[in-house]
Amino acid sequence: MKRTSLSLALTACLALSSWTAMAAGGHAHTPKFGGMVVETKAAELEIVAKPDAIQIYLSDHGKAVKPDGAKARVTLLNGTEKSEVELVPAGDKLEAKGNFKVGKGTKGIAVLMLAGKPPATARFEVK
Repeated sequence: MKRTSLSLALTACLALSSWTAMAAGGHAHTPKFGGMVVETKAAELEIVAKPDAIQIYLSDHGKAVKPDGAKARVTLLNGTEKSEVELVPAGDKLEAKGNFKVGKGTKGIAVLMLAGKPPATARFEVK
């Protein structure tokens, strides 16, 4: 009896996780570039925040989206310090190069502007 109950519970969990993945579009939100993945209505953003560059890679249902014509603004928050940076298309991503105060615990807000879509906002924290 215990084996049957355990088997049924395991089957239900697997079915639920499969259904949840399908409801979310059937794709994983795993980072490909070492950043943090945040889903917005406009696109999925992988935000890579490093001391020398802030990058945003765009995808839609797991497929890369070219950032042509896109812009983004990222606000970095470190305690009471706040800094803003504008990102522009650079190849397959949006990017800003410079000297940024980024480390474990840095919080951020990215605002993405894609042609023909309302602005999308994504919050993140560097782990």
